[in-house]
Amino acid sequence: MKRNDMRLEGKTAVITGGGTGIGLGIAHAFAAEGCRVVIAGRREEPLKAATEAWEGAGQILYHTMDVACLDSVKAFFAWVAENVGPIDILVNSAGTNIPNRTIEAMQPEQWDQVMAINASGAYYTMYEVLPQMRERGDGIVINISSISGIRSTALGGVAYSASKFAMAALGIASSNEANADGVRVTNIYPGEVETPILEKRPNPVTDEHRARMLQPEDLGHLALSIATLPPRAHIPEVTIKPLSQEFM
Repeated sequence: MKRNDMRLEGKTAVITGGGTGIGLGIAHAFAAEGCRVVIAGRREEPLKAATEAWEGAGQILYHTMDVACLDSVKAFFAWVAENVGPIDILVNSAGTNIPNRTIEAMQPEQWDQVMAINASGAYYTMYEVLPQMRERGDGIVINISSISGIRSTALGGVAYSASKFAMAALGIASSNEANADGVRVTNIYPGEVETPILEKRPNPVTDEHRARMLQPEDLGHLALSIATLPPRAHIPEVTIKPLSQEFM
């Protein structure tokens, strides 16, 4: 049943990495508030499954996109422009990591893969979306970085930390540039979250540990709070972590 007070009704959001994990948690939070959400990712199967499973108020659509490939990004946003319309909110949630997290064990091609998805992917999408937002004088970009983007630790690893530091700098620098045009860019730095990326850890994660982690819907609550602020209010960056996780 449609509510009369849906806070994102009439808005359109694009969420990369939206078929699973944090991206899907944010997609659910936005759609439940009346937003039309387009989720994107490389694999069609989880995108299609997430779209078909949604029974809430707003609309969830999907289209494939490889954020590491500029041509794929351009083709995706051309499809959105033709079939959906202007974008009010962009969420960069696509991300990856590798089991080889030390510089000794990591191979150069693994470095390239992580940087291409986590850092260049966010740049490519912002490159496509920011001009229309700036011309319109309104828009929100939410970058899902990581605590590893402000605290370089062995948990995230060398490549992941470097890519998330790059994403954080991209968000702050572009925010300082675009805020004069009414566009707000926010970096979120999550701690441990129970998502499929845990399968890429060098050691298996216990069920007990997973239960203590943040859940994707926790990031949905936070992203929704950011997206529903008055236009005059801007959160440049925010950290969210499990209560049990140390912040060093």
